[in-house]
Amino acid sequence: MRDPATSHPAWRLSSDDSYERRKQSGLALKERATTKKPPMYKVLIHNDDFTTMEFVVEVLKRIFRRNEAEATRIMLHVHRTGIGVAGVYTREIAETKVRKVRNLAQSVESPLQCTTEEA
Repeated sequence: MRDPATSHPAWRLSSDDSYERRKQSGLALKERATTKKPPMYKVLIHNDDFTTMEFVVEVLKRIFRRNEAEATRIMLHVHRTGIGVAGVYTREIAETKVRKVRNLAQSVESPLQCTTEEA
């Protein structure tokens, strides 16, 4: 009678042979590299004396998808402190948002400034 602890099963898969060969040859399988999260950037809106509060709220709603209450809160913060965070995004998205704000401001001849800063 065969000892079940040392004997191989009666059935084998074709992949078993290749696994055994790799195991015996010492072939190391490459481990998956872990991906690093991309750096995040703050999109900042700057206060000026010419841009209307209504326009800033509209920019925050349209470009940054803020609701009326959030947009008003951010606009008031910008108005009181001189600068405020409109959102935090990856670099490419942050740069796109800044470009959209500048284009929209330029289209209505507003001096509204928007910049990015690493978060």
